Amino acid sequence: MLRYTLMRLGIFVGCFLVVWGLVYSEILPRGLGDSNLLWVLLLSLVISAPISFVALRKERDRASVNVVARVDRAKANLEANRTQEDAADDAARAQSKDGVRAQGGAQAQGS
Repeated sequence: MLRYTLMRLGIFVGCFLVVWGLVYSEILPRGLGDSNLLWVLLLSLVISAPISFVALRKERDRASVNVVARVDRAKANLEANRTQEDAADDAARAQSKDGVRAQGGAQAQGS
């Protein structure tokens, strides 16, 4: 996942540098007033998104497989913990019922 993020960031930075160069060489228009940096950032984002979508398809698929595997492991761990808690709870309830029955039998014999 980190690799995909870094690759995507690299594509964005590359697009930013290209757009920044084109704006300052006046091939692309400058932003209005003081909005030049925002204009360059937004334009870089719009250009880098489809490039990342196409160029990083395999890496994105690999990252999603890793995420699905992590989620499945977490679900399995939660299920294992829940069944352990259920078993411990059932054992404690059975033990308390046996204790109540034993006390009830002792009281009946004492009467």
